[in-house]
Amino acid sequence: MGPTTRLVAAAGLLLSAACSSSRPTPSASSAPDAGMHQVPATGLEGCLLYTDGRQTGAVPRQVPELSGLAASQRHPGIFWGHNDSNNAFELFALDETGAVKATLSLTGADPRDIEDIAVGPCAPGGNESCIFLADTGDNFERRKEVRLFRLPEPASVTNATLAVEALPFTYEDGAHDAESLIVDSRSGQVGILTKTRASLGDLYSVEGLKPGATGKARKLGTLRVPDDVDRLSTAAALHPSGERLLVRTYTRVWELRRPDAKRLEDFVQAQVVEVPGASQAQSEAVTFLQDGRGYLLGSEFAGEPLVRVDCR
Repeated sequence: MGPTTRLVAAAGLLLSAACSSSRPTPSASSAPDAGMHQVPATGLEGCLLYTDGRQTGAVPRQVPELSGLAASQRHPGIFWGHNDSNNAFELFALDETGAVKATLSLTGADPRDIEDIAVGPCAPGGNESCIFLADTGDNFERRKEVRLFRLPEPASVTNATLAVEALPFTYEDGAHDAESLIVDSRSGQVGILTKTRASLGDLYSVEGLKPGATGKARKLGTLRVPDDVDRLSTAAALHPSGERLLVRTYTRVWELRRPDAKRLEDFVQAQVVEVPGASQAQSEAVTFLQDGRGYLLGSEFAGEPLVRVDCR
């Protein structure tokens, strides 16, 4: 979300429909209920039921516009996080308390609006782990192409300066705003979920990603919640099993469940259930824990709570 949007939101004004990145004002009826009824995740890896969230720490001052979190695959207990637009091109290694364990200064590109992060295979079928950043924010849907940035996940959690590879792509049906990146750790398939007022988002598979070429985002379908009660997705995360997909909005967290899912397109016909969320000022980040037995929720604004949800 760009700075103009945040200033408008802070003033409490209504945005026009032209800008899809506005944050709906939570109401008592739309905010997650701490005692919510949960649907058991029978037959799936991970938690059968979730606990209510508990605060583990706070967003650090170095990441005041935290827009994405992803659990490291090489360093247990470490989460990679990043700021939104108009900040230094940096990546932070955090623990669940919000302590900054390392800062990575990134080079090789000039980002416009980084909105989410994921960790997965550097290439389909490969064993090396990479970090992917989604430079896909496009509030007014005017960008001719958007980009992912890719870098190998560091072998150690230490301050460093690292170069990224820019992987540009276009959507097959025109520009979209998007804040949710998905990388399947099994296949390396890359997905983007758009941010729209019409649904939970349109799901795309991004193909042909490589430096020096322009990939193509192919639409797989539209994700919807029961009775279309929620929209404007701000983050997503795929379970290590590939059978559960978390999608975050400004007021709720949803889990899409599909036993034996092999590809992202399988989630177009998934069961969609609400799972425990958190009361945060600007709900923009979610990631499964490294082992898939719970998830961590983050928000913009330094000092906002980091909230962990575990298996019940």
